[in-house]
Amino acid sequence: MTNRYETVFILTPVLSEDQAKEAVTKFKDLLKDGGATLHHDEDWGLKKLAYPIQKKSTGFYYLFEFESEGPMINDLEVAFRRDERVIRFLTVKMEKHAIAYAEKRRVRRKENAKA
Repeated sequence: MTNRYETVFILTPVLSEDQAKEAVTKFKDLLKDGGATLHHDEDWGLKKLAYPIQKKSTGFYYLFEFESEGPMINDLEVAFRRDERVIRFLTVKMEKHAIAYAEKRRVRRKENAKA
């Protein structure tokens, strides 16, 4: 059975824009190759961290929302741990209310962007 997941990960701020895009593409491809369905992805940009991580005070934040089998999460998290560009990550299983909220939030964002 497939479940819906949301992953937020932070890339080190020393990367160029192209290097960051390449890292994001690598993780997207890993999900697609593993049979996951990517529903949504967001680039939240460079943000200040709540506390220093590896002597860094900022990082590039990204969000993936996808549907996948459980074992795929382990593969994705192993890839995050092995990649030195990733300084933090968190994957959560989304319940039906979280999925509905995420959909509403995206619709509102699109409407605000048009206005």
